Amino acid sequence: MSSSTLFLSLVLFFASSIGALGEIVCEDLPTEVCSFSIASSGKRCLLENYENREGKTEYQCTTSQVMVDRMSEHIETDECVKACGVDRNTVGISSDTLLDPQSVSNICSTPCYHNCPNIVDLYFNLAAAEGVFLDDLCEKQRSNPRRAMIEFLSSGAAAGPVASENLNAGAPAPASI
Repeated sequence: MSSSTLFLSLVLFFASSIGALGEIVCEDLPTEVCSFSIASSGKRCLLENYENREGKTEYQCTTSQVMVDRMSEHIETDECVKACGVDRNTVGISSDTLLDPQSVSNICSTPCYHNCPNIVDLYFNLAAAEGVFLDDLCEKQRSNPRRAMIEFLSSGAAAGPVASENLNAGAPAPASI
């Protein structure tokens, strides 16, 4: 087991212990597990970057205003991160991933879509904020990936990053979750 895998395992164990004994607070999480985590409050954790006094970029985990209806105290598993093709070093929350056909293919894949409700819920709400229904996008992605991207782009979707307060947190989750 590599030292980074061991470190991540210890962090996940520690974070799981926090959930069992108290609360998961985004600001207390290591940056390595911040993205795709959900605090005890039900709000999504958000990795942000800032410039320190020496002018170097540093990262911190913060609590976003984006609420998750059916989950709390959740740190995404390595299996889901891999299956969905997402990056734990993702800064902010953005629908830009939905512009990349490979990313959409990963999110819509059976291992991700049927086994990783946290990530699917996040992208479901990001797509909904852009006026797109993720179930429809995934169906089109499976049958005709190129057409799916053309339709997504022509809808005016994903024109840029979505501010967390603009997300449609009340959008219904996909029926398969």
